[in-house]
Amino acid sequence: MARNMVSNSVEKKVAEGELTPEKLVEFYRLMYLSRRTDDREIVLKRQQKIFFQISCAGHEALLVAAGMAMRPGYDWFYPYYRDRAICLALGNTVEEQLLQSVGAADDPASGGRQMPSHWSSRKLNIVTSSSSTATQCLHAIGCAEAGRYFARHPEAAAKHAGDYREFKDVKFHGDEVVYVSIGEGSTSQGEFWESLNTASNQKLPVLYVVEDNGYAISTPVEVNTPGGNISRLVANFPNFHFAEIDGTDPIASYKAMVEAVAYCRAGHGPALVHGHVIRPYSHSLSEDERDYRSAEELERDSLRDPISKMQMWLLREGILDADAINKLERRVDEEVQRAADKAVMAKLPAIESITRYVYSEDLSPMDARFATKPAATVDANERTMADLINACLKDEMRRDERIVVFGEDVADASRDEALLAGKIKGKGGVFKLTSGLQTEFGSDRVWNSPLAEANIVGRAIGMAERGLKPVVEIQFFDYIWPAMHQMRNELALIRWRSNNGFSSPLVMRVPIGGYLTGGSIYHSQSGESIFTHTPGVRVVMPSNARDAMGLLRTAIRCDDPVLFLEHKRLYRETYGRAAYPGPDYCIPFGKAEIVRPGKDVTVITYGAVVPRALQAAQKLHREKGIDVELIDLRSLAPYDWEAIAESVRKTNRVIVAHEDMLSWGYGAEIAARIGDELFHDLDAPVRRVAAMDTFVAYQPVLEDAILPQPEDLYRAMEELAAF
Repeated sequence: MARNMVSNSVEKKVAEGELTPEKLVEFYRLMYLSRRTDDREIVLKRQQKIFFQISCAGHEALLVAAGMAMRPGYDWFYPYYRDRAICLALGNTVEEQLLQSVGAADDPASGGRQMPSHWSSRKLNIVTSSSSTATQCLHAIGCAEAGRYFARHPEAAAKHAGDYREFKDVKFHGDEVVYVSIGEGSTSQGEFWESLNTASNQKLPVLYVVEDNGYAISTPVEVNTPGGNISRLVANFPNFHFAEIDGTDPIASYKAMVEAVAYCRAGHGPALVHGHVIRPYSHSLSEDERDYRSAEELERDSLRDPISKMQMWLLREGILDADAINKLERRVDEEVQRAADKAVMAKLPAIESITRYVYSEDLSPMDARFATKPAATVDANERTMADLINACLKDEMRRDERIVVFGEDVADASRDEALLAGKIKGKGGVFKLTSGLQTEFGSDRVWNSPLAEANIVGRAIGMAERGLKPVVEIQFFDYIWPAMHQMRNELALIRWRSNNGFSSPLVMRVPIGGYLTGGSIYHSQSGESIFTHTPGVRVVMPSNARDAMGLLRTAIRCDDPVLFLEHKRLYRETYGRAAYPGPDYCIPFGKAEIVRPGKDVTVITYGAVVPRALQAAQKLHREKGIDVELIDLRSLAPYDWEAIAESVRKTNRVIVAHEDMLSWGYGAEIAARIGDELFHDLDAPVRRVAAMDTFVAYQPVLEDAILPQPEDLYRAMEELAAF
């Protein structure tokens, strides 16, 4: 290497990008290291020593530039599966990456749970990634919001670092940049656009990198993107810094990344760098791009290969000679070979490790610490479920500065000048359950989200990964489905897929259910079985005011994501009112309540069916002398199998009742397990009572016929007792 041989044109580029010759050599080494790691994985796949391969080839210059422009362990990173090169530039090793390829027990990213190229590193702030496209964009937004919040609220940051084992080493600097990358095909996803809206509105320090190789598997960019160019579509978003560059040019890439990072770090807002790169290998080793790309097109791409281009550039500019390049490449080849040799000999995960980290192993919501007694308070007035949920949120927000609340219409007023002046009363949620929160805790902690459910949950995931405790509201269960992708493929899996490297313990409050007289199809839905079928998320559903407060407090204080289902019909019912049980009253998950002891028939239920079943049981006892034991599950995942089994062994007859439709409903699992494990204790078949297999109609006469009523429960109890 000879410093005086560098030409004037290179001197100018070096000065602009702060690149030294040594840094340029390291730039090339990282690019070549990434390419050779891809090549070694391909060999291992063909030898059947690994089971999947997807490459970074053609993206190396853009990604090494991003890695060199940012700060590992300081900034935060939400990469996607093409991002091998930036992870290497940040400090990931080849051995670490190949341990994931073979699915080794010592794979630091996932412990053998994730396929190759699904990056994760607590040390480097590389947040666990999934195979889903564009979901990570919303997580990056939430992460940036959390960083800003902690910078404004150092007392919350101090509590966060002290309370959470896995985050004790995290520092909050106040000027972190959050990197998120996607391919150009992924810009078709709604979550990308939802994230741009929030990044733009809030001027968040998020650096978007769009790696445009022209293809989403076999679909060319012009099919995915109107006009074939995402930069033209996003150009009018305010507060953004934009750059469109040749992503195969390392100097141009580095200069663009340095400028974009500086813009974000200075607090001006988000940036988007659109890099035109190539894909010299197929989408993955599971397909062959020659099926849909011509030889001429592939030849044109090969002429833009960033590895070849930079090698020739280093030679031409006199930064390295051929011998130096050969020595560098041999050292890289040896490094990759050594890493591969170690990886293929690595120990595989133990079978018994499979169920570890589905949930937190440090703070289970079933823990005895959550079994507290109601405290006597000065105010002994009975309150509704809505009142005590509101009181619990206020208690917990006073206790823990990390708790933030957002969703659609949950704030008292987004334009809070009139609120503060006393000119308006404030909204506080469509059911008023968050009323007064913004007034007391301010707009930093309570705010209205856009009308976009994936935005709510996706941002909350990023906040919780970073250490906030979001308690978000989905306005109606009927509209939860846009967030289902975020919940099922991201939230539920974060702890397990990262082998406890990351977690996202947030709370989703969701009004659910019918019996509303006119609620109709889109305000009466149930569907809890879909979510109880998802490992990694706790699901609870109280039927009365005191349980609602106790379970919500446990949900907030535990270390797992919780879906907290609130039955709308029960919010202000006379049934289930209770006095305020104090600011520390909790109920463990997985503990059912015996609402009515009995000896003849067991009825297992939850939610709004509880008061209806109680009404039927009381009537049956008055009229027929039949003694029904009524169990309110309260917690659906986990549920209290011991309470069920004890009751069934006593009564020998059981009904499982729920509001959702009969077929494939939540009760089917309970009924099946009773039949499987308690068959010899039964004197009659297990009976189910539930809604018709249809939707809830608007006309009350139809609604009453569709949903299970007290008379339906009465009839089932009577018939089963007589069996």
